[in-house]
Amino acid sequence: MFSHIFIGVTDFDRAFAFYAPLMRTLALELRWHDPGRPWAGWHGPGGARPFFVICQPFDGLAHHPGNGQMVAFSAPDRDTVRRAHAVALQAGGLDEGAPGLRPHYHPHYYGAYFRDPDRNKLCVACHGEEPAAPPHGPLR
Repeated sequence: MFSHIFIGVTDFDRAFAFYAPLMRTLALELRWHDPGRPWAGWHGPGGARPFFVICQPFDGLAHHPGNGQMVAFSAPDRDTVRRAHAVALQAGGLDEGAPGLRPHYHPHYYGAYFRDPDRNKLCVACHGEEPAAPPHGPLR
């Protein structure tokens, strides 16, 4: 569906320091990193699109985060949602909603919301059920 998603940033080095550990947590691979341009892009395993790209705005004007715009990353499980939220906050992100169920979206929607240092709104969400706890051995 998407070719790439582009996020504007004001301070590329600061933004890369925020996004690099977040992308590692989500198992997304760095495709390029060019501070001289400045831009960086990640993709899923194997190099397939879509790409997620950070860069200063092409027109050279100041970056402004949009109201009502958000990029949501898919996570394979709820633990990844929790880890990604923690990594984002440790890297300078702002909390916009702690990890948890959001049943008003659907019964198994588990998401976390945060903003990057440029105030772009991001989400990490898992749409699967929580795995059942392993059964305990026989009681003695």
